[in-house]
Amino acid sequence: MPAGIRGLKMLEFSMKIFVDMTLPPGALALLQMGTVGHELLFPLSPATSVLAKAETDPQFFAADIAFGQPDPAAIEKSTHLKWIHVSSSGIARYDNPRFRALVGGRKIVVSNSAAVFAEACAMHALSFLVAQARNLPLALKTRTANGTPAWSDLRRGSTTLRGETVLILGYGAIGQRLAELLQPFGMTVIGFRRKPRGDESIPMVAENELTAALGRAQHIVNILPESEQTRGFFDAQRLALLHAGAVFYNIGRGVTVDQTALLEAMRSGQLKAAWLDVTDPEPLPEDHPLWREPNCFITPHIAGGQGAEFEVLVRHFLENLNRFVRGKPLADRVM
Repeated sequence: MPAGIRGLKMLEFSMKIFVDMTLPPGALALLQMGTVGHELLFPLSPATSVLAKAETDPQFFAADIAFGQPDPAAIEKSTHLKWIHVSSSGIARYDNPRFRALVGGRKIVVSNSAAVFAEACAMHALSFLVAQARNLPLALKTRTANGTPAWSDLRRGSTTLRGETVLILGYGAIGQRLAELLQPFGMTVIGFRRKPRGDESIPMVAENELTAALGRAQHIVNILPESEQTRGFFDAQRLALLHAGAVFYNIGRGVTVDQTALLEAMRSGQLKAAWLDVTDPEPLPEDHPLWREPNCFITPHIAGGQGAEFEVLVRHFLENLNRFVRGKPLADRVM
């Protein structure tokens, strides 16, 4: 039985579950039905988004379980907490040695919601890749007749991706699903992650091989999470290593990229284009030069979006709650 769950196999008593987000009616009803026998606690001022810091609510300190984005400082003061289920795929505010030591010492289990967002994020990244290959931004705004020079340029500027190389950085649940979606395109797909597990479905690049991989891949997909090691990961020096004319995609976190260096790489021709779902800050100010760069395409951090998103999120939590009370391994456990 996993550490932190040992001794909980026959949990039949009512647990207090602190939920620090505002749920739409359907998701709230689903949560209430799925937690019958337990007590739900809601803060007076819930967080406005997964990136916002919520105010500490006194009820939190009575909770056995936290579902959402609890403040690490409040977690440190809690004496009852047994399990934290993060309502996002990213765990930046928790991914540091101090927090890992804290939850490890107290045997607090931590899981995230990677499975909820993997399919949507992978599809978003795939959409970026296909749109770039088919030259859709230019094609959609071009009105021209068959056989004209503009028509011929559009056809010549489109590719099929076949035979090209894509490097996926941050090979977790999203990267794995993206690799699966890319299989029919006949691409060479390679990956990079901080701690390879050995069960990856694609060839993984070691730390000392990353420079060479960056130089040969025509497509760089950044899904790196935010951490002390990844902030500013794509700086001017690393961007200069990229294959000349490569395309850069970011659906990870905006802070992993030096945006000034990214802009210069596009202006110099080092990069052919950039497709960004995340920026720093979010949203970008209206006068930010990336908005005016003709080959930079930005979506407003919607990659994980999907219909009935909160219901899917709640179902994932409830499935893990069922596992937790039975002492079974949790899905998407990160600590």
